[in-house]
Amino acid sequence: MVSRVRVWLNRTYAENVFFMDQLRSNPQSRAVEIHATHGDPDSPVLAAADSADLEPEGLSPAAYVEYALDQCQRRGIDVFVPRLHQAAIAAHREEFAAVGTALLAAPVEAVRVFEDKVTAYQAVEALGVPVPPYYRVRDADELVAAVEELEDSGHKACFKPASGAGGVGFRVVTRTSFSLVQLEGFPSPYVPLDLVVDAVRGAEEAVDWLVMPRLEQPEVSVDCLTGADGRVRMAVGRTKNGRRRGFTLNPAWIDPARCLAERFGLHYLSNIQFRMYGDEPVLMDVNTRPAGGLHQLALCGLNAPWAAVQLALGEDPGDLFPTRLGQDYTVVSGPRAVRSLTLPQQRADVVAVEPVDARPPALAETPSAARAHSADSPLAV
Repeated sequence: MVSRVRVWLNRTYAENVFFMDQLRSNPQSRAVEIHATHGDPDSPVLAAADSADLEPEGLSPAAYVEYALDQCQRRGIDVFVPRLHQAAIAAHREEFAAVGTALLAAPVEAVRVFEDKVTAYQAVEALGVPVPPYYRVRDADELVAAVEELEDSGHKACFKPASGAGGVGFRVVTRTSFSLVQLEGFPSPYVPLDLVVDAVRGAEEAVDWLVMPRLEQPEVSVDCLTGADGRVRMAVGRTKNGRRRGFTLNPAWIDPARCLAERFGLHYLSNIQFRMYGDEPVLMDVNTRPAGGLHQLALCGLNAPWAAVQLALGEDPGDLFPTRLGQDYTVVSGPRAVRSLTLPQQRADVVAVEPVDARPPALAETPSAARAHSADSPLAV
C-alpha cells in the first residue's frame, strides 16, 4: 500500500488553497495530508488544511529554522514548501533531510541571488538575457537623476523596493501636481515626483529602490518545474493583458526562462516574469517559489504542484506538456472558508487548532467548467 504523503506549507499566499486542492486531486489518487501554518488566524489556507498551527511572531530567521525543524519532526512532514524565510530554511537542507523532510525549494545560492533585484539583474545580464534599464537609488538626488534620465529617453519612470515580492511598494512617477484627480475613483499607483522627493528627504533612513521604465503589456509569467538534476520538466507561460489571460509556449518567453531555471539551478517550482520594453521582451522578476497563479495551469491539463512533490520525493514525473492551451480566460474570485473556531491571540508558543472540513471541490480542470463557475459567481468582476 502506498503511504500517505504529508506536505507542509508555511505562511503562504491565500491563493495557495488551490495549490492544496491540486495536491489532493493528484492523478495517482495518492492520499495527501496537508499541514499549514500562518500568522493570520483567518487565512483560508488554515481552513483548507488537514491540520494547522498559528505561527509564533517575532522569530529571527535562525529561530524560525528551529521552529520549522520541530514542526517537521513532530508532524512527520515528508515535503516542506517554504515561503517565509525561504533562504534560511534552504541553507539547512541537510538538517531537514535528517528528520525525513525534503525541501521543495531551490538551493540557497539561487534563492539569495534573486532576493535582491539589482543583484539578480546583474547576474541575468551576464547570461545575455535582456533586462530593462535600471538604477539603484538610496536618496532623493539619485531618485531625481534616475527619473530624469528615463524621461529624457522617452520613458515613464516607476520604482519599487530592491527587495520585495508581490508588487508591494510599486509606484509610477508622474509630474502632475497632486489634486482631486488623485482622490477620484480607486487608489492609483501614480505618485507626484515632488511628493516622493519630499518624503525621501524627510525620512530618517535611506531608501533602497529600483527605478526603471514602466514596462508594457503583455506580461508573461513562465512557470517552470526543474529537477534537482537541473533539467527543466515544464515551462509554460501565462499571459496577462488587462483582464485577459491565456497561455503560451512562444520561445521568445520560454527559452530565456528555461535558460535561467537551468543556469541558476531554480529547482522545483519557480516563476519567471517578463514584460515588453519597446518591441523586446525583457525580464521583470524571478520568483524562486510557486506563483500564486500556478493553479491556472490546470486549464492546460497540468498539475504542477503534484509533479513538484514527486520530484522532491525522488520520483520523476517525466516531462510535462500542456494537453491543451484552450481559449483566453479571466480570473474571478470566490468565497473561501475560514476556521470556524476562534483562535487565541498570537503568543510566543505554537497554538494548534483542530481541522475542519471546509474544503471546496477540486479546481475545475477544463476551460468550460471554469467558465460555467465564473458565470454563477456573485463575486465576478
